[in-house]
Amino acid sequence: MTSIRPGDVFLLTRAASVQFARPITVRVIRHHADWPTYHGWTWIDCYQLDARGDAVARRELYVMPAGMVRQTDPPSASRRVAARRATAQQVPRPAGGNTPTRRRAARAEP
Repeated sequence: MTSIRPGDVFLLTRAASVQFARPITVRVIRHHADWPTYHGWTWIDCYQLDARGDAVARRELYVMPAGMVRQTDPPSASRRVAARRATAQQVPRPAGGNTPTRRRAARAEP
């Protein structure tokens, strides 16, 4: 059985549960090892991650730990923040404020 600790990142596929026809990546918040389940199953609280490693949803999942694939190189918070800063610097910003508002105001005048 796979040991599950808070902060671990896993890829969940059909091997973990039939509900994952589309694989998802999750970061564990809490493993409920003391909750009663069928043999070979467990409950976890986790965040579902997007391709960049950002949390997009909080989930409570019933899974088979034997089918969970540990991700050895989870995206680190510092890399995600650095990537967002680099992207924000590349986005051109309109000069002079909100251009669409000025256009509407110009059309409203006769």
